[in-house]
Amino acid sequence: MISVLRNSAYRHLFGAQVVALTGTGLATVALGLLAHDLAGPGAGAVLGTALAIKMVAYVGVAPVATALLCSLPRRAVLVALDLVRVAVAAALPWAGEIWHVYVLIFVLQSASAAFTPLFQATIPDLLPDERDYTRAVTLSRTAYDLEGLLSPALAAAALTLVSFHQLFLGTALGFAASALLVISAVVPKSLPRKRYDAHGIRAYLATPRLRGLLAVHLTAAAAGSMVFVNTVSAVRDGLGRDASDVAVALAVNGAGSLAAALVLPSLLDRWPDRVIVTRAAVALVAVLLVGSVVWSWQVLLVLWAVIGACCSLALTPGARLLRRSAGPADRPALFAADFALSHACWLLCYPLAGWVATVAGTAAAFLALASVAAAGVVTALRVWPEHDPEVVEHDHRDLDPHHEHLRDAVPVGGGWSHAHEFRIDDHHTRWP
Repeated sequence: MISVLRNSAYRHLFGAQVVALTGTGLATVALGLLAHDLAGPGAGAVLGTALAIKMVAYVGVAPVATALLCSLPRRAVLVALDLVRVAVAAALPWAGEIWHVYVLIFVLQSASAAFTPLFQATIPDLLPDERDYTRAVTLSRTAYDLEGLLSPALAAAALTLVSFHQLFLGTALGFAASALLVISAVVPKSLPRKRYDAHGIRAYLATPRLRGLLAVHLTAAAAGSMVFVNTVSAVRDGLGRDASDVAVALAVNGAGSLAAALVLPSLLDRWPDRVIVTRAAVALVAVLLVGSVVWSWQVLLVLWAVIGACCSLALTPGARLLRRSAGPADRPALFAADFALSHACWLLCYPLAGWVATVAGTAAAFLALASVAAAGVVTALRVWPEHDPEVVEHDHRDLDPHHEHLRDAVPVGGGWSHAHEFRIDDHHTRWP
């Protein structure tokens, strides 16, 4: 898996991802402490609102920012966005009012919403071979999982020496290091933007395999929300265990995700993406149903580990599907659409998980989220073709009827309602 690090440009960008993730992890701990410092017992409400602001920024900003920025020099844009994040992280310790925190969080997450899809869309250009790209995606997932395990420990160690305000300095330094590593990488130039780049969400939804991926995102969000929203109440109130066991449960979830990420490349060498993704999604539904009827500390640990593993197996191949579904000029729009739509699933499932657990109990929350997850699985199996060729002849008449390449579009069957059933005599794109 680490063989892809021989590519110097990818090595620098992966290093940028690692240091930025570390800074983000420190900010997560520091933000909770800042919220408690400003709001006292109301810190939970402040953090909940900050999380909602983050999701709103991700859903609303990513497609618009990508449409505006994707034709600009890519490296300059990535560095500028990193510098915005440096400035916000440096300003957070000076926030004296709760609304200051909300404004800064919105700016920070808006910069991340613009940065992440553009960053993700750059990696396939650096690693055109699918095996290399698969290992790069897996390595990124591994870094994400390790950050979830190690950043809290790093923050705890730092807090023995400095106050939580200094953790934000660590965040700023992480984003600054990310900017320096991006500057040192040879990043491919942006290709001329096509008119329909701004319609990435419509293109995404017109692609059968990506509609299936979106349904899987919903399933994973339903299962993951149970972990991220209800672990504290389930462990402390439902099982009566210590606060330290909350960290243990979350660590087990991260360990499951990490273990799955490590074996995923070999699985993808043996089976198609659809088989692995849909089977992992089915397993998530089964886990949620088991959690609604069987409950103990040992069962929780097993369920949380399986949820982590299955979410990793279900979501990590998504980058491969996006890569196959667009050419280099179109990838930023498609990655931005996936970024926005997947976070919309989390925006739906986060409050559902918390509200049902509070009103009706943990078992009811498991059942409610299992229903959502099952709907996602059924939809994925229906809309994602079992035979899924990499390139399908089609056009984008429904996406941008004014595009110059669409004037001579010729239908090849089925009618104009299905974008993937057309071809264009002089212009074959990769959005099926």
